[in-house]
Amino acid sequence: MTHQVDVRVRFCETDMAGHVNNTSYFIYLEEARGKFFRDHFPEHLDSVGRFILASTKCDYVSQGYFGQQLAIQSWITNIGNKSFRFNHHIHDRETGKIIAEAEATIVHFNYEKQKSEPIPDELRALLEQHLAFN
Repeated sequence: MTHQVDVRVRFCETDMAGHVNNTSYFIYLEEARGKFFRDHFPEHLDSVGRFILASTKCDYVSQGYFGQQLAIQSWITNIGNKSFRFNHHIHDRETGKIIAEAEATIVHFNYEKQKSEPIPDELRALLEQHLAFN
């Protein structure tokens, strides 16, 4: 199951070449993941405060531009003992053209102990509801 977030490219997110700066895509992806947690996890689980980003990568397929409407689709492709992986597609809302493809590994983290921990059963069950395969 995919989750979608829409973004309009602001002028400040572009660079001298006139296209979306590479760093802006990571901001879009972070927003998409945050909204995924907000939209699908009950507030009492405090899921945003339990996960940290362990790694991320983004492949730039084509250019994005100021004023363009982008859609970020996110889905979970793997759930491990202590971590899971998001995959993302960023595409032009009007044409459907893929702008970027990305992935992120998220770790369940205990801030008091400063170490990763197994994903609790309740959170794992929610993640499994959104598991999809490429």
